[in-house]
This record gives sequence, structure tokens and C-alpha cells, in this order.
Amino acid sequence: MSYTDIYFDTAIAQLERVRTEQADNIRAAAAKIVETVAAGGRIYFFGCTHAGILAQEAFYRTGGLAVINPILPPGLTCDVTPITMTSALERQDGYGKIIADATGFNKSDLLFVHSVSGRNSVPVELACEAVSRGVYTIAITNMDYSTKSTSRHANGKRLFEAADLVIDDCGVFGDAAIRIEGFAGLVAPTSTITGAAIVNSICTESIPLFIEKGIDPPVFMSANIDGGDAYNAKIMEQYKDVITYL
Repeated sequence: MSYTDIYFDTAIAQLERVRTEQADNIRAAAAKIVETVAAGGRIYFFGCTHAGILAQEAFYRTGGLAVINPILPPGLTCDVTPITMTSALERQDGYGKIIADATGFNKSDLLFVHSVSGRNSVPVELACEAVSRGVYTIAITNMDYSTKSTSRHANGKRLFEAADLVIDDCGVFGDAAIRIEGFAGLVAPTSTITGAAIVNSICTESIPLFIEKGIDPPVFMSANIDGGDAYNAKIMEQYKDVITYL
């Protein structure tokens, strides 16, 4: 068996665990999305560096919900140079509150926070700030990793301890999942694969719930299909009051 086979088998096994173990939580997250949109609230998505890739997956995406707003604060995205600065910034107490203040969310809104380890200050603090302001907060994290780690925030909490709802990506401690003979370290992280599947599953589960409420699901068409631009422009106009990224 090749290492490619091992990696694919590992990722598929984790996806199967997510599908069976996290189904109820995924459906609950979908229901909160529909509830928030129906009430006129806004939906936000945050993660630091590679965890933040899910925030970019979730918004302005073909087949995805038009109403999800990414939070992409300075210094915490993967286009920072030097990239090592992101590791220092995500551990800073106080920055999560700054982000919360700048975002300006309130109790009618919904927040997703993705952090694989769940231990760094910014995602923990942002979740705590959101919950304290009445914002329903959903964590996507790696429970095996997080429960074996200590918090880096002064309050001692990890992300799963700060959120209202937790979705486990069912990954392994440290995220990198494959051991190669002759090499002491581990390679091949899986969190982006399982995380993207979680995000898109939540979106998918929300669609019949929108329909049940008589709401036309706010889903983007591909801009590369004839008619896509006009359809998407209509969606963005309809939901302009809850879209912040335009």
C-alpha cells in the first residue's frame, strides 16, 4: 500500500466518523443558520491562518450560502509575510476582543469559530466575547487535540469550552496524521478536508430547512454558467442588509 493510499484511507475514515458522530451537531448548526437568516441576523465565520481557510471556503462560493460573512482580520490570514507573525498574533490576549468590537455582532447574529487545536487566545477570546454578547457561537475543532492541550488564554478555556455548540472534526492529536518509515515526524494534515466537508454539509442541511420556512435558499450559482452573474446579483441585492463582504 502506498502512502497516498494510507492518507486517503485515513481522511476517509475521519470523514466517516464525522458523518456518523457529528450528524446531529451538523443539523443543529444548519437549523441555527436558517433561524438566524429568518430573523434578519448576520452569520460570521472566523479562523486563524489555515483554520481561516474554512472561512474563505464558506463565503462567496458556488453552491454555498451567500449570507456567510468571513472575518479576516489583519495578521491572521495566510498571505502575511513573514507568516510566522501569525503564530505570535493568534496567541495574544486582547486581540479577540478587538476583532469582536470591530465586527460589531449582536444577539441576533451567529458566529462560527474554527480552531483545530482550540487552544490559542484569539479564537477562544472571540468565542467568549461573542457568547457574552448573546451571539450563538458554534465551534469546529479537533476534540482529541484540544482535550490533550492546555489553553493559551488567560481565562484557561479552550474553544470547545467557550462555544454553545461544538462540532468535532474527528482528527488526530497534532492534525498531521501519517507516519513515514525512517522519519520521526508526522505529515499530511486532515483538518482542511474534514473541515470543508463539515462546512458544506451544514450548508446542504440548511437548504430543506429554508424551503420548509418558505424561504428561497440564498445559494450562489457558478458565475461561469450562463445566467450565473445575474442570479448572484439578485441574491446579493436581496440579502444586502446581512452581507458584509461586498
